[in-house]
Amino acid sequence: MMDKRERARLFQERLASVMAERAISKSALARAIHADRSTVSILLTSDAARLPNAQLAAECAFELGVSTDWLLGLTDRREKGADILEVAVRMETAERAPSDDAIYRWHEQSRGMKVRHVPATLPDMLKTESVLRFEYGDTLGRTSDQAVTDMRDRLAYLRAPDTDYEIAMPVDALDGFAHGDSYWADLPVELRIEQLEHLKRLTEELYPSLRLYLFDRKKIFSAPITVYGTFQATIYIGRVYFVLSERRQILELTRHFDGLVRAALFEARRMPDFVAERLERLRQNA
Repeated sequence: MMDKRERARLFQERLASVMAERAISKSALARAIHADRSTVSILLTSDAARLPNAQLAAECAFELGVSTDWLLGLTDRREKGADILEVAVRMETAERAPSDDAIYRWHEQSRGMKVRHVPATLPDMLKTESVLRFEYGDTLGRTSDQAVTDMRDRLAYLRAPDTDYEIAMPVDALDGFAHGDSYWADLPVELRIEQLEHLKRLTEELYPSLRLYLFDRKKIFSAPITVYGTFQATIYIGRVYFVLSERRQILELTRHFDGLVRAALFEARRMPDFVAERLERLRQNA
């Protein structure tokens, strides 16, 4: 906690700095806040720095385009409350395809940092070409060829030496795929077998840079989210991403994801064995 004198000195320093940035004189600020010029001079030059009353601090902050809390040393964010909210939470439209430009940009910006991902279905980057063509087709302005090309680019990203990528998905999503349930009902069994073989191979090849976990959705739930290092997180709701960039928001989603990992049914290094078991059952029933 800052004592009153330290806070007053910080107010004085911040007021002077933002006035200099805005090229606002003492007289101009005094007129804008309907105060005497001497009042502003005292705030800026008094050796015995003192805090203004709440009304005066708020008027100064409003005219200078900063937050009152920042002027008073209660936060390091200069933006006003509405501006902070706009920066911290924004919405971006999303194509339902791995080739979405925003997804590519966010991955590039997070190179060298850990990425935590909860997919909406199977992870796009781990799908076979056949599954991508089945799922996306030529929709939403994205051709299946584009989706395949971008899947290959994403695999190259996973194979980079500085990659640290964790994926957590519900076990029933994988079992539903293996069984050909609902969403996957029209996907031929031979293509589902091919996909599981591909998944087994990649989880062996890319571990430990890529770690895939399965959690029980009956015990714990998650919407599709991605946490890009420490700088950004997204929540996918269909057609739109909620993009979060405030540190506390990112930390909470990181904790949520880490909770999924702690609740996982087994360690990521056992994932190939789990897929092999599902493969054997699928082949027996085919």
